[in-house]
Amino acid sequence: MTEAVTCDFLQRVIKGRYPKDAAPAALRRLLEMLRQIGATPAAKAARPSPSERLTCAYERFLFKERALSQETVTGHRCFVRKFLSEKFGSGPPNLSKLRPLDVTAFVQRHAHQHGPAQARNLVGAMRSFLRYLHYRGLVHRDLSLVVPKVACWSFSVGPKHLAPAQVRQVLHHCDRSTAVGRRDYAILLLLARLGLRAGEVVRLNLEDIDWENARITVCGKGGKWAQLPLPADVARAIARYLRHDRPRCASRRVFLRNKAPIDGFKSGRAISSIVKAALAKAGVVSARKGAHLLRHSLAMDMLRRGASFDEIGEVLRHKCSKSTSIYAKVDLQSLRTLTLPWPGGVR
Repeated sequence: MTEAVTCDFLQRVIKGRYPKDAAPAALRRLLEMLRQIGATPAAKAARPSPSERLTCAYERFLFKERALSQETVTGHRCFVRKFLSEKFGSGPPNLSKLRPLDVTAFVQRHAHQHGPAQARNLVGAMRSFLRYLHYRGLVHRDLSLVVPKVACWSFSVGPKHLAPAQVRQVLHHCDRSTAVGRRDYAILLLLARLGLRAGEVVRLNLEDIDWENARITVCGKGGKWAQLPLPADVARAIARYLRHDRPRCASRRVFLRNKAPIDGFKSGRAISSIVKAALAKAGVVSARKGAHLLRHSLAMDMLRRGASFDEIGEVLRHKCSKSTSIYAKVDLQSLRTLTLPWPGGVR
């Protein structure tokens, strides 16, 4: 069994439309195990291409010099690889041939294929990579200056959220008769009651929960830590999952995958997928289906109950007040007190 055999198998799986989500990872682990016991020859070290060496050097720079997260670096890498592949193909990247038109054409070709947030990630990745090339002296001009902007008007769209009744409906329809369902229910409660971000749920460790004082420590954006009160219903749901449903493993993460390898979630996308599935099961229709939907819903519920923007920003741990001010757009009752009478009167 070699890489060629596994690639042939995966191609047949794709053509046959069989379930294939975990197949590549499972085959990699199988190959590694067979090589450890000597049942199959060791893999020949493939020599990385010049484009791959350049990409790896850029990744190391992002990790060591910029201290970016794994998820951010992975996103940058995807866009950079696509850019180098389209411009230079499989050959060595001749960076001296890079022109401003190459950069703008790449962004224009691909920006419309993504939503506003992902399009901004594309633009940010291109600017970062081109600055790196100039910093390393690989190009003579700073081509990051020609990367076009993606239109994004502040507060042009209000935050997508659910009504309190819809949040209760989502929680009510979560199947708590299974181990996975009880895990998902605890995750949904954390999102709905505390407004945690998806990545914060992923990074939550067992030692971050202070059971005696009913507090939870969260690692937020930028590696900043914050302590939040742990509501009784959330604590009960987490405790039940930990006592009866959490698989035994060496990982310190609170929430684990239900498929091998048993470990913590890799990214916040898994948490958003749980929310999306819960919305579908509850029959709740929403324009937004990610984990942030419940965070916005918590903020809007606090606003309806009379909480100030400072209080909402403190609960959501916003770095600046501008992040909280987006909720003013949908606070129509308060906005009516600020309106001026029409100069011509009512007609």
